[in-house]
Amino acid sequence: MAFTRATGKHRRPSRAARVGANVAGIATLTAAGVVAGVAAPAFAAAPDDAQRHEDTGLTQAVVLSDHVADSLGEQAHMQQGSADQAAARRQAEAEATQQAAQVKKRADEAKRKAEAERAEKERAAREAERKRLNAFVMPIAGSFVSTAYKASSGLWSSGSHTGVDFHAAEGTTVQAVGAGTVVEAGWGGAYGNNIVIQHNDGTYTQYGHLSSISVSVGQTVTPGQQIGLSGSTGNVTGPHLHFEARTAPTYGSDIDPVAYLRAHGVDL
Repeated sequence: MAFTRATGKHRRPSRAARVGANVAGIATLTAAGVVAGVAAPAFAAAPDDAQRHEDTGLTQAVVLSDHVADSLGEQAHMQQGSADQAAARRQAEAEATQQAAQVKKRADEAKRKAEAERAEKERAAREAERKRLNAFVMPIAGSFVSTAYKASSGLWSSGSHTGVDFHAAEGTTVQAVGAGTVVEAGWGGAYGNNIVIQHNDGTYTQYGHLSSISVSVGQTVTPGQQIGLSGSTGNVTGPHLHFEARTAPTYGSDIDPVAYLRAHGVDL
């Protein structure tokens, strides 16, 4: 059975339905870009407060839309701020990383430079030590030859001088002419107290008539190192240093000591 409605005044749609329709309308109008044109007549057409309260669902929708827009705008602003902060943080981290890399690079360069300088100093020191050890000096600093090599005299059993005599007062420091090892240190007959040193090049030097000896057999010596004091022990007429250069540690292997010293860079 069909129901019909009595004629007369029709009932208005419920308020909720009206608001829903208005919201749907404002959404449609917003898409068409005409919200302002529709809303304005609606505001002007309201005759009183009651009517406005009853019939301005569109106005409420507009206010709601504005609130949503404001919320979205605030959210977008916050998101942009967060993005800006993240970008600033990334930039700061990148700058810090770059700065740290530069600091490390400078530190590495300084380290390499210091190591190079240290290596150069060590090399120079080794070179200086090598030169010092290979250098030769006078057996008595500032002295001179008082009796030449191969001088003839009945004072020597061989009839000639097997070395040279360096002028020296009693107790003058006698030094090794070059680096080497002591192979003899003690009494040497006519030589008195004497020392024989084997040098790094295989040659030998001998020091005679000493008043005292300050090294022992097997000891290594360096150029200019004190090995004893000059004197007048053995077959002598007064204090001096008898010095020989030899090809072997024993008597009879002598060579010209002045030429030997000069060949090793000693100026005399």
